[in-house]
Amino acid sequence: MKTILITGASGQLGKCFEKLSSHYPEFDFLFTSSSELDIRKKCEVSQLFGAKHFDYCINCAAYTNVEKAESEEEKAFAINAEAVKNLAEVCHSSNTMLFHFSTDYVFNGEAKIPYSEGDKTNPINVYGASKLKGEENIKKLADKYFIFRTSWLYSEFGHNFFRTILKKAEEGAQLKITTAQIGTPTNANDLARLVLQLIASENDEVGLYHFSNEGQATWYDFAEEILKISGNSKTVELEKSNEYRTVAKRPGYSVLSKKKVKENLNFEVPHWKKSLQGLYFSAVSAKE
Repeated sequence: MKTILITGASGQLGKCFEKLSSHYPEFDFLFTSSSELDIRKKCEVSQLFGAKHFDYCINCAAYTNVEKAESEEEKAFAINAEAVKNLAEVCHSSNTMLFHFSTDYVFNGEAKIPYSEGDKTNPINVYGASKLKGEENIKKLADKYFIFRTSWLYSEFGHNFFRTILKKAEEGAQLKITTAQIGTPTNANDLARLVLQLIASENDEVGLYHFSNEGQATWYDFAEEILKISGNSKTVELEKSNEYRTVAKRPGYSVLSKKKVKENLNFEVPHWKKSLQGLYFSAVSAKE
């Protein structure tokens, strides 16, 4: 039986893994929240790995508040870089495969075509810089790892754009959404599904990969599609904005190329609209 540690299990990606875990009775999962395992403390990580061997470690723990990271740089780097270093070192010494998740924000957004894994990184905010440092720590210290850069994650769990728009629609709010950024909404369930399939198939094509859903959109396009599939497109006033006033700079273009993940890992990547529709109706069914 494969043993799998999942850190940051209380976040939206961790919850997606927990939901999908029921489809893998042959796996022995241990889900840990930050209160149960603080990966910033190497002694805690080492103690856990000393008590139980893990074949795989899926790190869902992350500092994800892009805005607050600008004023909490030390905390962002502590979680996204130094804590990741702890995991990489312990996984290496324990012969454990490490799965880690990074971001499209490692790029500056000046490209015109989708970013590939070999493109030059140049983060323009603290969050992106902290995630890039985490990548570098893994590459330096571990030899068995998958790093997945992803973008615009959403799911039925936690705080994300998908849930926020649905909530605003229920409240009958007027929405003014930016068209200033182009990227790809990514269903966190699809990312979790990819990782679990890799473990099940014992895929060893390790390395750095880009994963998001297919297609591209602005945040306005994403909101418009959410309102459309939820039946709120005629009842909610949605307005375009070419501005996006934030503390942190955001890449204007951050679409990721999925060529490597499709060719090396043989994974069929669904279009973001199709995946969004599937998630919405499965969430509605679950409530009924």
